[in-house]
Amino acid sequence: MEQSSLKQTPIYDEHLRAKARMVPFTGYSMPVQYTGLVDEHHTVRKAAGLFDVCHMGELVVKGPGATAAVDRLVTNDVQGLIDGQARYTVCCNERGTILDDLIIYRVSADHVLIVCNASNREKIVGHFTQQLKATHEVRDISDETGLIALQGPRAMEVLRSAVGDGRADELPAFHFADIPVFNVPCTLSRTGYTGEDGVEIFCPPAEAARIWRSLLAAGESAGLRPAGLGARNTLRLECKMALYGNDIDETTNPLEAGLSWVVRFDKADFIGRSALLAVKEAGLSRKLVGFEMTDKAIARDHWQVINEADEQVGYVTSGSPSPTLGKNLGLAYVPTASSALGSTLRLRDPERGRVGNAVVVKTPFYKRAR
Repeated sequence: MEQSSLKQTPIYDEHLRAKARMVPFTGYSMPVQYTGLVDEHHTVRKAAGLFDVCHMGELVVKGPGATAAVDRLVTNDVQGLIDGQARYTVCCNERGTILDDLIIYRVSADHVLIVCNASNREKIVGHFTQQLKATHEVRDISDETGLIALQGPRAMEVLRSAVGDGRADELPAFHFADIPVFNVPCTLSRTGYTGEDGVEIFCPPAEAARIWRSLLAAGESAGLRPAGLGARNTLRLECKMALYGNDIDETTNPLEAGLSWVVRFDKADFIGRSALLAVKEAGLSRKLVGFEMTDKAIARDHWQVINEADEQVGYVTSGSPSPTLGKNLGLAYVPTASSALGSTLRLRDPERGRVGNAVVVKTPFYKRAR
């Protein structure tokens, strides 16, 4: 797709001024890196990074009992949320495979905000509208919403200078509140996609660029720098955070993807429950595992997992060098018999035919100190 046909986020001009390398991503022109992927990755792990995530999709569901209505469309418990609390979940079809992974925000019993992946915006808005149109208002507010992620061990320190009080510090993980940022009405959520502390800032699109510039200026002494999609990917991979389109999609179910913790069979019925119960009772034929290369190969997305007869029995969903750990890591779907910790794997590049060796290891690969 040519750059001229791509959409631009409200922060696009700031990326150009910073001389970011721009690439097509989910229909948008997005920064993949500024100073370099590894440098930006380390900045987020050691100080703080700022991410433009205005491309993400947002929708609201409003009406009597909105939380109960949304609860039927996702696998995790929505009705158990309190006002100002958020929860990670997946949305499945009747087959029990994943339409998208979402974060659900309970504003009130009658008002729910949902954040979905940019690539699935139309699908999720359509799915929720189709399921709820007879009883609730479903509205796509993506174009009315700016979203900036401030992440890293010094993120909250930077934020203090932007909000002028300590209310943001008091937010527990996966909670949110309306708190002005540089005197602009915003909603701060103690969430992220890097494995580090920080917030995601929902803001008016017209103010997003000013907030971006002001945060970078306020956080310069703390080491805050902008970070692109490249670092966002390696950061989330080290923490085994699923990437839709790679690790999960409509061919995978949450049980085999290691997301059984977001499937609440003990709650009221939800779309996909019967299919997932059948999968659980039959047992998994494959699992998504973390692996570490035992030679110098770097297994990339779509590499094949092969058996001793050189037959494909699985595939790599995500693979990359780990800047934090200094190892070549990845995720792959493998037969259940090969999923135990310490199991050896043979991985083949389908284009060049070269084979690398790996071992199944515990995940997440990286977990920050609390």
